[in-house]
Amino acid sequence: MSKIIACIDGSRAALAVCTASAWAQQQLDAPLELLHVLEKTDYPSEGDMSGNIGLGTREHLLDELAELDNKRSKLMLEQGRFMLDEARKQVEGSGVPAEQISTLQRHDYLVDTLSEFEPDTRLLVMGRQGETHEHAAAAVGSHLENVTRTLQKPILVALDDFKAPERFLLAYDGSTTANKALKMVAQSPLLKQVPCHLVMAGKRVERQREQLANAETMLKGNGFDVTTVTLEEEEVRPALINYIKAEQIDLMVMGAWGHSRIRQMLVGSMTNWMLHNSPIPLLLLR
Repeated sequence: MSKIIACIDGSRAALAVCTASAWAQQQLDAPLELLHVLEKTDYPSEGDMSGNIGLGTREHLLDELAELDNKRSKLMLEQGRFMLDEARKQVEGSGVPAEQISTLQRHDYLVDTLSEFEPDTRLLVMGRQGETHEHAAAAVGSHLENVTRTLQKPILVALDDFKAPERFLLAYDGSTTANKALKMVAQSPLLKQVPCHLVMAGKRVERQREQLANAETMLKGNGFDVTTVTLEEEEVRPALINYIKAEQIDLMVMGAWGHSRIRQMLVGSMTNWMLHNSPIPLLLLR
């Protein structure tokens, strides 16, 4: 059965991930798995250290180093289990039934683990900053961009103080990626009861009004309360941010990585820019 996977670590973003995943579970009525991955690069591996110490080193120093690594490994495992236990308590406190919650700890690379679980994943929830970048306001966690590029499943990027959205913005430009995102939103119960602001931004919106009207019709036909807006401004990104702030939007939904790598290098990536600069949580759809 498809499930929601929430990535838990030791950063302050873990609380937002718990809150966001609990909200998503209640909207989708799907099992929730809390996942903590001990990255192989951070996890000591056993090996012969005799060649790394130098000539003349006493044997007991090698034994002490090996013992220290073993203790560190056990502490990291214990810390991970503690974080998962606390996360379980948090989501249960948010109203998720205990029987719908599972926890899992893996020693692997995060992207590899998530790729393995992708066939059974309905929604992935991650924080924008992990433990390494949690004190940098505009930083993106070292794994997030790689995960969003690799996985083809919806990804909810939670920011601090996540709350259940009262209105969401669907960024629409008539592209193939945007139409896929539109269809996914229309067919999913995740945002069904949340008012939608369907927004098209850019200088050429006049040429795409028919596509925008069709998108509005699809959403309304699936029961959405829709406000349709065109922002005829040259700079799309600040126009969207200004609209988000003016209308007190709680969640932005967009198709992710819709252009080729060459185009992204030439004109920049909207997805990457929003990952760094969005003041609200993002739901990225592939």
